[in-house]
Amino acid sequence: MRALIVTAVAAEADSVVAGLTPHPDPSGSPEPRTLPGGYLITRRDLPGLALDVLVGGVGPAAAAAATATALATSLVGAPGAGGTAPYGPAPYGLVISAGIGGGFQPAAPLGSLVVADSLVAADLGAETPDGFVDVRELGFGHTVHLPPAELAARAAEVSGALLAPVLTVSTVTGSAERAALLAARHPLAGAEAMEGFGVAEAAAAHGLPVLEIRAVSNAVGPRDRAAWRIGEALDALGDGFRALGPVLANWGERQHEHH
Repeated sequence: MRALIVTAVAAEADSVVAGLTPHPDPSGSPEPRTLPGGYLITRRDLPGLALDVLVGGVGPAAAAAATATALATSLVGAPGAGGTAPYGPAPYGLVISAGIGGGFQPAAPLGSLVVADSLVAADLGAETPDGFVDVRELGFGHTVHLPPAELAARAAEVSGALLAPVLTVSTVTGSAERAALLAARHPLAGAEAMEGFGVAEAAAAHGLPVLEIRAVSNAVGPRDRAAWRIGEALDALGDGFRALGPVLANWGERQHEHH
């Protein structure tokens, strides 16, 4: 199976790549390639699994644009399309949004992992005199993408992650009031980040399943940079992908058998 992993920034991509490279090849690893739009993508091969790690930018719009670009570019080398795709002719079978994010306390402590059982657009909608109304309630679309349930559960199990909704926001929470509002609307939420729903929208447009994995660098609530643990979260992200490789390969093999 070939999977696309989308991060917001290079530091997250580096942690994912490090986790996928437990035994570096002494002959050297492939250099990152540049896609249309200037997006950088790095290839890693594991037994039964080809993984492309993409740096897509911050926020849901940037993430959607980068993901859609990578998915569309991959079709250039698909059977019957002619030409050669940047990293081979196999089409993608899975898209993963990955990176660090805020954790809802106490369920997702700093340095822990959260695997999404749903990817939720938490602030896509309208403010009304009666409070926030999301776009689904407004009749303009949807606010939730669901990953393959068995894959998400297994990913959480092997990585020691919390399996819970991950909220996508365009503005990171920075106050206790905002954290309380989100927790009231989404009482089971495990983490908050800025890209998952955008990645999921692009994946859905291409008919592909999506997964989201977040390492917790800070608590959702008042903005306190002194309390952030970004290095610890990046290390946890790499460790999580080290554990996930065999799970992804096994899932991809089973999907191939079913087709």
